[in-house]
Amino acid sequence: MVNKAVIGGFSAILLVAAVIGVVALVTRSPSGGGASNYSPAAAQLTATSKSVSALCAPTVYKDACASTLTGAINDSSTPGDIIRAAVNVITGEVRIAYGKTLDLSSQAKGSIDVDGFAFCKQLLGDAGDQLGAVIAEADDGSRLDDFQAWLSMVISYRTNCLASIESKDLNAQMTAALQNTTQLADNAIAIISAVGKLAGELNLNFNNTAGFSVTGRRLASTGYPSWIRGADRKLLSSSRVIPPSARPNAVVAKDGSGQFKSINAALNAMPETYRGRYVIYVKAGVYSEQVNVDKQKTNLLIYGDGPRKTIVTGRLNNAEGVGTYRTATFAVQAPGFIARSIGFANTAGPQGHQAVALRLNADAAIIYNCRIDGFQDSFYTQTGRHFVRNSVISGTVDFIFGDSQVVIQNSLIILRRPMDNQENTVTAQGKDSPTELAGIVLQNCRIVPDLRLFPDRFTIPNYLGRPWKKFSTTVVMESTIGDLIRPEGWMPWDGDFALDTLYYAEYNNRGPGSPTNRRVQWRGFHVINRNQAVSWTAGVLLKGKEWIPYAGIPNSLNLMK
Repeated sequence: MVNKAVIGGFSAILLVAAVIGVVALVTRSPSGGGASNYSPAAAQLTATSKSVSALCAPTVYKDACASTLTGAINDSSTPGDIIRAAVNVITGEVRIAYGKTLDLSSQAKGSIDVDGFAFCKQLLGDAGDQLGAVIAEADDGSRLDDFQAWLSMVISYRTNCLASIESKDLNAQMTAALQNTTQLADNAIAIISAVGKLAGELNLNFNNTAGFSVTGRRLASTGYPSWIRGADRKLLSSSRVIPPSARPNAVVAKDGSGQFKSINAALNAMPETYRGRYVIYVKAGVYSEQVNVDKQKTNLLIYGDGPRKTIVTGRLNNAEGVGTYRTATFAVQAPGFIARSIGFANTAGPQGHQAVALRLNADAAIIYNCRIDGFQDSFYTQTGRHFVRNSVISGTVDFIFGDSQVVIQNSLIILRRPMDNQENTVTAQGKDSPTELAGIVLQNCRIVPDLRLFPDRFTIPNYLGRPWKKFSTTVVMESTIGDLIRPEGWMPWDGDFALDTLYYAEYNNRGPGSPTNRRVQWRGFHVINRNQAVSWTAGVLLKGKEWIPYAGIPNSLNLMK
């Protein structure tokens, strides 16, 4: 193995050369001839200032990037050192923002804002966890995709925090407190991307002990999902795929035939230090309880007897003064979660306004053969990477919303009848930063009205989505779109807000609601081709090859046709 000191001595040279080369790919000569501005002499640049300049070139907030890296890295810095430098500074800003949350929460008066600040505290704690994970794993080049996903979660925490505070004054103060956190996290994503491109440009190996080594090969893949820690991988070596018939660790049954009569009781009994996949089987029945899978309960599989037989239900709602995040009937904070053959419902009705059935604030979460039933805000796909397959999702206003990376595949999307003065929107995606990795994808789904909406489907407006935040990103592809969807397809949020900066795309859809010739004329709307659509598949967007197949469910990581 190459000595670390030797690697460190010229890693900065390689870094400058490769990053400048990457930047040059999109920096063409004034003549337009496509010639790169990079010359071989750039490979000899070793000054730290040059390294910082090159690393910051792809970032949006360049001044903040320069302040972050100058003095924190030098000519002998390894890629792991650079990642730690980019992330360490964010942790300080998160602490400052948390302190501001404590100050402002004492000024909150309404129950919504009280809930909102409680949510902000939780999210900033989650941000600290994500940042700590990146710092701890910074030398592992196989996890660059994870790092970017976790940092995107940090940005989305800001979005979700602010959306929970109604007071304009308190919201403005919290927005200012979170500004640095957002910009630095956005920069860190770009910096990590540059480091990843370096490996590709120079065919280098990102090594745990020696930074980059010029070996011309990649480290062997362990074949396990990236969210499973090293110690757990050994324990899972003989049981990576968990079928629904797997012997459960706990059985829940309302009739007393199991070990527990409630899901919460089974979760409370789950060992804090359990290693491997923990399995809870919930027998048929309607369970009226609010469930929260906290972040310590990782790698949980919960399954039932079918989404119409095993149902978790609740009716908490915003109209009765409950913060949106706290209305969730079932909430998940822990990574590696799998739900199959179970139903999640919020029965507050359209008059309840925001009323969540399922909320996922978790990375590498899978929902299979489930139902998510509600009205407004049914499915809060909050943060992290999520894969939904062979499921039913129903609702009215913004009923699939959040700021995650989610692919919903082979599923039935049902629009219900809203209140008379409302318009239906399937999605409301919340990407609020240009570099953040986030987006909602509907692939090979069917978008249809329910029986109560059907007679009025042409008089009640129905749309594929509207932009919750400035860079809202949604793709509908290879899906059947019913005739209820208006010809323009998409609905504005407020005037011309986000219409130039959003990314809405359609590809190879079918059905009476699929023609795109009368779609909105926004700059951000696109009809994409096959090559472009590939980037929105589960294999690419979610890096699904690394974790989805291990859930033991049907899946497609590519396009269907």
